[in-house]
Amino acid sequence: MTMTDATPSSPAGASTPGPVRETGGRARARFHTLRVADVRPLTPTAIEVTFDVPDELADAFDYAAGQYVALRARVDGDDLRRSYSLCRPPARGTISVGIKRDPDGRFSTWAHEGLRPGDEIDVMSPQGTFVSKASTATGHVVAIAAGSGITPIMALATDVLERSAHSRMTIVYANRSSTDVMFVDELADLKDRYPARLTLHHVLSREQRAAPVFSGRIDDERLRLILSRLIDPASVDEWFLCGPFALVELCREALAEAGVPRERLRFELFTAGDGDAPAQTGGARPVRVRADEPVRRIDFTLDGQSASVDSPVDANETILAAALRVRPDVPFACAGGVCGTCRARVVEGAVSMTENYALEPDEIERGYVLTCQSHPTSDAVRVDYDG
Repeated sequence: MTMTDATPSSPAGASTPGPVRETGGRARARFHTLRVADVRPLTPTAIEVTFDVPDELADAFDYAAGQYVALRARVDGDDLRRSYSLCRPPARGTISVGIKRDPDGRFSTWAHEGLRPGDEIDVMSPQGTFVSKASTATGHVVAIAAGSGITPIMALATDVLERSAHSRMTIVYANRSSTDVMFVDELADLKDRYPARLTLHHVLSREQRAAPVFSGRIDDERLRLILSRLIDPASVDEWFLCGPFALVELCREALAEAGVPRERLRFELFTAGDGDAPAQTGGARPVRVRADEPVRRIDFTLDGQSASVDSPVDANETILAAALRVRPDVPFACAGGVCGTCRARVVEGAVSMTENYALEPDEIERGYVLTCQSHPTSDAVRVDYDG
């Protein structure tokens, strides 16, 4: 998962033992302090950062291929956090993420310029649902990625191909030029290891390739050529899409028109945020409640403890922003409706959710919302982060 910088909600160095399992199998997000083992250049604008995971935290950092972690650091006096996908298949003792430098990203710039082996940083326990839900023992899995969207695909591809001698993987990977290709050596090695079962297509928008279909941006026409000449959608058991919103939406629409069932498709987006937003409000402006103004009451449960906060009607606060004013440990990562870390279940009252790129339809039916995108619409709302 690749996101622009967002600010954190809790003090640096917080650490609690072990993941707390939620209903539905998700783990409640927890921060732990990990030591940087290695910082390795991938491209002129991307690095791979590897962390040591001590034995006592091994269970907390158990993860599935395709998941992500949030990193938290203090940069120029501000607490910042950003989420990055895990780029290696699960292995005890280490985790690795790919960080692409964003020219306007405070966190990624700091990581590229200042992060060194031996440094310690807060890392959230793995989260995310960009994981395989189908049996791929003999199946065909296709991934379409752009830029740093290849990061979770690296873990997924290795996992799929190692899991069974009969599984197949096709990767369509879009970049501007060959120098922008992250994990170029690892992709080549994977292709050498599984020449008959891995198909790898590089699409470059600013370089001419031998085949015209691989030269230029992936637009509607080029995507339809790929789906008609290179990939038969009917042969695919599961699809993974990772990249900017426009590309992911283009692929989703084309695949829907091709008759691909929604349950066979997983997607993850790049998201935009404000890296300079105040930490205590999760990206929103600070709110002060006046005695004479109408408010909505928000009650919530987190880690078995209940808390309440009044939110001014005129402020149009999200539940997350209001909750952070009284519980700075309320979980969130992207504050953009993408990662799902701030997920909670509405127990009482009504809310309006602005964006949702993380929750499945069945979760919404069961009352779950993304609190970073949810605004109370009734006088009183009660949500449960534990349920």
